[in-house]
Amino acid sequence: MRVLGQSLLVMLFAAMVAPTHGVLIGRLVAGEIAGVSVTPHVIDRELKYRRPHEEVLAARVQLFLRGPAEGAGAATFDGRSPADLLQAGDWSWHDLGTSVPIPEGAMGVWTFNGRTNRWGCGQSFRLAADGIDQRMIPIDTPVAWVSSVTFLSREKTQTDPRPDQVVVHVENASKEPLRLRSIRLHLPREAASWQVLWPGAKREIDVEIRGGEQGFFEIDTEKLPLSYAAIEIETDQKPLWAHLRIKRESFDISGGWIFDSEGKWREADVRDESGVAIVRNDFLDLLSSMHINTAHYEEAKGYSDQPQIMRRNPLKRFHRLWPTERWSQPAELATVHAVEFLGEPQYGGGKPVPPQEVFDQLLPYRSSPLATSVTHSEERVWRFYAGLSDYPHFDAYRVVAPAADSWRLYDRWGESRITWGAPLETIGNLCRSLRELNRPMPCAVWSQGPHDGWGGGFWFGKTRQRRSPNVDELRSQAMHALASRVTSLYWFNLSKPSLDRFPDTHGAMRLIGREIRMLEPLYLRGDAYRFRRLAKASGGPDWELASIIGPQGAVLFALDTAYGIDSEKLEFVFGPPREAKFEFELPAALAEPTDVFRVDAEGIHQVDWRWEGGRVKVSDLASRDRIYVATKNSKLREEIEARRQAALGWEESFGER
Repeated sequence: MRVLGQSLLVMLFAAMVAPTHGVLIGRLVAGEIAGVSVTPHVIDRELKYRRPHEEVLAARVQLFLRGPAEGAGAATFDGRSPADLLQAGDWSWHDLGTSVPIPEGAMGVWTFNGRTNRWGCGQSFRLAADGIDQRMIPIDTPVAWVSSVTFLSREKTQTDPRPDQVVVHVENASKEPLRLRSIRLHLPREAASWQVLWPGAKREIDVEIRGGEQGFFEIDTEKLPLSYAAIEIETDQKPLWAHLRIKRESFDISGGWIFDSEGKWREADVRDESGVAIVRNDFLDLLSSMHINTAHYEEAKGYSDQPQIMRRNPLKRFHRLWPTERWSQPAELATVHAVEFLGEPQYGGGKPVPPQEVFDQLLPYRSSPLATSVTHSEERVWRFYAGLSDYPHFDAYRVVAPAADSWRLYDRWGESRITWGAPLETIGNLCRSLRELNRPMPCAVWSQGPHDGWGGGFWFGKTRQRRSPNVDELRSQAMHALASRVTSLYWFNLSKPSLDRFPDTHGAMRLIGREIRMLEPLYLRGDAYRFRRLAKASGGPDWELASIIGPQGAVLFALDTAYGIDSEKLEFVFGPPREAKFEFELPAALAEPTDVFRVDAEGIHQVDWRWEGGRVKVSDLASRDRIYVATKNSKLREEIEARRQAALGWEESFGER
C-alpha cells in the first residue's frame, strides 16, 4: 500500500508538470495552449516629432487555448493578474476580462498588448490559469506569420453579407522554405458566444513558400458567420495562427461628413413638377460620379428618409450604429460600412483615451455582426492601440492641415524647412506601420481631399494661399496609400462648401475612384509585397516602388518622389515625364509573367518590359505615378477593361460633370 501511494503521488505530480494535450486527469489539468501568435511592435524612424519616441518595443500576443478549460478570471502572468499589469502600465489593453469557460474540443483566444520592453520579443512569461498547465511561454520574434486574411463573396450581386471565400497570405521570413499543408477555421456557433470557437473541417492545401518570400492561397467555404474566427494553418514546421473578425470585404470610398447640420448639401435639390418628391440631388450626384459609396452618418434628413434618392445615390453608413439590433438586420446590414464613433482616441479632446477604455467601449459590438473601426492619429504611440478594432484606419494629411508630426523638422529639401507641408511619401510610412501593427486585419485610410477651412502655413515669410491640396498633392497622397495595400479610402472631407471652393479636384478624385474600381479585385485579394526607394545620381529622392501580389497577379507601383516646391505658390509641383527604369521582384508563384501592361483611368496601355533575373523590368517615360499589372492570366486585361467600362457607365449615368 505504501508503494502504491508513492506511485500515485508520482503520477499526480507528473500530471501537474507535464505538457497537456486536452486530457482531463481528475481536475488537475484539462486544456492546452494550442498556439501563440506574436505581433511585434514597430516604430517608423523616418517620421519627425517634437517629442522623441519612447524607446519601447513590446508586442501584441494572442494565446490560442484548446478546452476544456476555465476562463481567465484567475489567470496570472508571472504571478500578476491582467488588472495589475494594466494598472502598472505593463500592458496597454487586454481582452481577458471577456473570457468564458472553454468546453472540451472548443477553442478560445486571449489577447494582450504590451506596454513595456518586458513584454516584447525575446522575453517570456509564466502562465498560470485554471484548467491550463502552468508553463513558460516565449514571446518569440516570428519567422513566419499570417500577414493578411480577406473574406470575400463569390456572388456578384452580394445581396448576402456573409462571405464564402477566404484569401490568405503568409510571410516566410526564414531562410528555409515553408510548406503549408492545411487550413482549419474555428467558428462560433452563434454570434452571442463569439468567445467560444469550434473547429471546422480541415481543408488540405499544398503551398510552398521560399525563404524570404510571401505565399498565398484562396479557398471556397460555406457561408461564414459575421463574427470572430481563429485560423489554424498546419505547416511542415509549427502551425500558424490568426484571430480576426469575419467581414465581407469590399473597397469602399467615403466622402466623410457630407451631410452638414445647416443643410447646405440640400441647396441643389431637384424636385418633380409638384415640388414635393425629390428626384435627384446635384451634390449627391457629383459624389456618386466620383464613386463615393460611403459617408459618416446614421440618419440624414432629406436622404435616409427618401428611398428614391437612396437608391440613386447609395451610401453605406459609417457611424455609431446603436442599438446594434436594428443594424444587424439583413436589410440594414447591407448599408453598413463599419462602426466608428470614438473620434481620435489618441487625442481624446486633449486627454488621450486609454486603450483599455477604447476596448471597453467597442466591446458591446463583439456579439453583433458589425465590424468596428478606430481612427488612429499619431504613429509615435499608436502601437499601444494596436488590434483594438476590426478595421483600423488613420487620419493624417501632408499639406496645410493639423498634424501630429513636426513638419519643420524634415530635411527633405536640404536647408529649406517648411511649415505648410510634409513629405507626401510619408503617407506610405504611416500605412506600412499601421498594417504591420494590426496584421492580419485589413486597414483603411483617410486621404486628404479638398477641405474648406484649413490653415495655410508659411515659408520664408510667405503664406500659402491655397488652403487645400492641389490636384497633384491630392493624388500623390492617395496613391501612396493605395500602393501600401489599403482596402478602403476615405476622402476628408467632401462637404458641399469644400467641393464648391475647389472644383479642380473633382476630376482628380473621379479618376482615382475609377482606377480603384478597375483594380478592386486585385487590391482585395492581394497583400503588400515589396517596397524600395530609388535615388538620383546626386543622392536626392527619385522614385518609390511598391507592389501588391495575389492569385490574379501583381499590381506594381512607381511613385514619383522627385517633386519640388513652387516658391511663389508654396505648393508641391511635379516635373515633366522623364526616362525611367523600374525593376519589380515577384514571388515564385507569379514568376515569369506572360503579360505586363500599364493601367490608368483612361485605359490599358502597352509597356516596354522583360522578365530577367527574377524581376519584371520596365522602361517608361514617366512622372507623378505609374501603375503596372504583371500576370499569367490571359483574360485579366479584358476583365480590367470591362470594369473600366462599367465605371465609365456609372459616371455617365449622373450626367456631365
